[in-house]
Amino acid sequence: MLNRSPIMVFIYSIITCGIYAIVWHVKTKDEMVSLGATIPTAWLMIVPFANLYWIWLYCVGVEKVTNGKSTAAISLLLLMLLGPIGMAVVQNSFNEIAKA
Repeated sequence: MLNRSPIMVFIYSIITCGIYAIVWHVKTKDEMVSLGATIPTAWLMIVPFANLYWIWLYCVGVEKVTNGKSTAAISLLLLMLLGPIGMAVVQNSFNEIAKA
């Protein structure tokens, strides 16, 4: 996983009105797939109701690559309820992997 600053993930998401959030999801999805997660194509993010399924599989991928340190349910709550703040927290979990 690429080491990104959680604060910059938050700031870029706010400054770009969410465009960076989409880019971040796609890039981290590709990195998680390379580590063995099973996440379908990111095009599902733009399909209504399929995006909920996609974000759940994304969160399951987060749980897999963090070896259970960030559970899928917690990741889902962070990303759905806190938006950019949740992305920063999840990025912090990814940075823990990058250190190892």
